[in-house]
Amino acid sequence: MKEIILIKNGELALKGLNRRTFEDMLIKNMRRRLEPAGKFKFTVAQSTIVAEPEDGADIEEAVERMEKIFGIAGFSRAAAVEKDMETILRSAEEYLAPLLLTARTFKVEAKRADKKFPLKSPEICAETGGYLLRKFPHLSVDVHNPDVTVNVEIRDTHAYIHGNQIKGAGGMPTGSAGKAALLISGGIDSPVAGYMMAKRGLELIAVHFASPPYTSERAEQKVHSLLKQVSKYAGRIKLFVVPFTEIQELIKDNCPEDIFTVIMRRMMMRTAQLIAASEKAGALITGESVGQVASQTMPAIACTDAVCEIPVFRPLIGMDKDEVVAISRKIETFDISILPYEDCCTVFTPRHPKTRPTIGYVEECEKALETDRLSREAAENARVVYINA
Repeated sequence: MKEIILIKNGELALKGLNRRTFEDMLIKNMRRRLEPAGKFKFTVAQSTIVAEPEDGADIEEAVERMEKIFGIAGFSRAAAVEKDMETILRSAEEYLAPLLLTARTFKVEAKRADKKFPLKSPEICAETGGYLLRKFPHLSVDVHNPDVTVNVEIRDTHAYIHGNQIKGAGGMPTGSAGKAALLISGGIDSPVAGYMMAKRGLELIAVHFASPPYTSERAEQKVHSLLKQVSKYAGRIKLFVVPFTEIQELIKDNCPEDIFTVIMRRMMMRTAQLIAASEKAGALITGESVGQVASQTMPAIACTDAVCEIPVFRPLIGMDKDEVVAISRKIETFDISILPYEDCCTVFTPRHPKTRPTIGYVEECEKALETDRLSREAAENARVVYINA
């Protein structure tokens, strides 16, 4: 009896003729993400990926890591045994004993992909259920809400026996939808936005704007910590730390105070676009939601988007703070986000920001700045840090 991992890829089954391309990308991601746990051999059959550990692989660590890999709908630790009913019964008793001894109810489900197997699925269920009831007399059958579901899958080369399926991270394999640049400050919202777009298959790079001496090294380390948590799901993230002090001081000295934040956001977008282009990223990602602050009203967002030549994804746009906080707790970024280290978005905050700016007014205010030169120099002077879980 050999223990393996059965992986259900969920949404990828809908990809038709392109499905194998997505499966190959998922396997590539799994191989890279499971590398610290050892080597695994991957095979694909009937919408299921089988991960077989090689000598020395740590299946416990692999399972922990697999819960955070996008593209996996669910997975199970399973015993791979010979396709013989006596072997299946003994193996089910032995392999699932830790689960069945602590359960009160169970049911059996069977799938017979190999139609040459002599018993049909209902017969496999009946025989396996009767055998387990004799071996574990404290159990009773509950077909609607059992504590444990015993699964027997008869496939081409082996029979697989496993208990309840473990829920996966879902979504699409990282990188299958291209690459995008996440603007990350250090607050609650942007890490969640990055997580949500990575779940849809985007490979992330990140852009952080630092304004020393107004922001400290601890503020940047906070961003590193946030991205490390996101990278548990999204894989390695290339972070660009952009020097932003000069730009903010020029805006403060040359532009009306009430429009400062919108002009600052426009400069961030210009700079992030240049970095995105250098990395062949096709979109920007922000953590904005409508009306949360003055720079996130519809007129302010329109002024910000006016300088963008690539799509800007805002996955939180219609969410309230409680919903965002719930996700941040799930991905374990919340406690990091609320650490009291300042970020550049809070530097020189206007006392009375303009909530309904017009593009014409903002462009007129920007004439005092060399926007193209400033954004180009900021992008060129960005420092690169690689973040990995």
